[in-house]
Amino acid sequence: MRILITGGSGFIGSALTARLQRDGAHVTWLSRRASTPSPEGVDVRDYASLWADDRFDAVVNLAGAGIADARWTASRKQTLRDSRLIPTGVLTDWIRSVHTPPKVLLSGSAIGWYGAQGDAPLDEDSASHNEFQHRLCADWEDAARAAEDRVPVVLLRTGVVLHPAGGMLKRLRMPFQLGLGARLGDGRQVLSWIAREDWIDVAVSLLRAHLDGAADAPTGAFNLTAPEPVANTRFTRALADALRRPALLAVPAKALELGLGEMATLLVDGQCVLPARLQQRGHAFAWPTLEPYLESVLR
Repeated sequence: MRILITGGSGFIGSALTARLQRDGAHVTWLSRRASTPSPEGVDVRDYASLWADDRFDAVVNLAGAGIADARWTASRKQTLRDSRLIPTGVLTDWIRSVHTPPKVLLSGSAIGWYGAQGDAPLDEDSASHNEFQHRLCADWEDAARAAEDRVPVVLLRTGVVLHPAGGMLKRLRMPFQLGLGARLGDGRQVLSWIAREDWIDVAVSLLRAHLDGAADAPTGAFNLTAPEPVANTRFTRALADALRRPALLAVPAKALELGLGEMATLLVDGQCVLPARLQQRGHAFAWPTLEPYLESVLR
């Protein structure tokens, strides 16, 4: 298998690359710079070197600046859009130009597509709430769907991916270890999370369905979340317990809103997103429940 990945050096892309290599695939990263450091055996190409005669069996599009890495100023919002829409546009233009297109395009998205809807259960058929997160994800998905006339497109609506190597868990580990763990707001807001290991398993399963020519190879949107979302209070307690530390503090929602502005919605509003389509396909999660997972990776 020849797999082309954008965002390959990131928190999720690096783990997916390692898994695909273990499975015998040849992985190429598409990056803004061909000099991007990469693991042994991984080729790196820049966008200008993607040609119409290049052949890949599958494409995984994970490029995008971190949604929670900086306050959502007007310039930051534009960066979030450009870092997703421009690479996706390059990929879809290439797919539409090649003589032999890949067998599938897996393209990143996020549960932000649904917008902040509190504790209302949301699956892939749920309506969205019109706000910045939704518009960002909707435009990202539309950009990927531009290739649907040449290739099956699978949209990965990803929740909060947990693993100590990066993302939210890496950021929180140190303050919690110092005894500074805190509930956010009233703690009732729902966190729709997924273990990184499960995210990788899902992506590989979706890829294989197309690479193997399965009659029921899926297309469209999939929620990549664990089947058991948790309230912030429960997450705070579980993380503190896994690290054998107390978590007695609380940060008022107003303080988060003052400090983070519009981006505070990521922390105080919550989303209860369920992986309905994965469960309909019979996907078995290695880590469906939060507490055992945190105990395992933080022990």
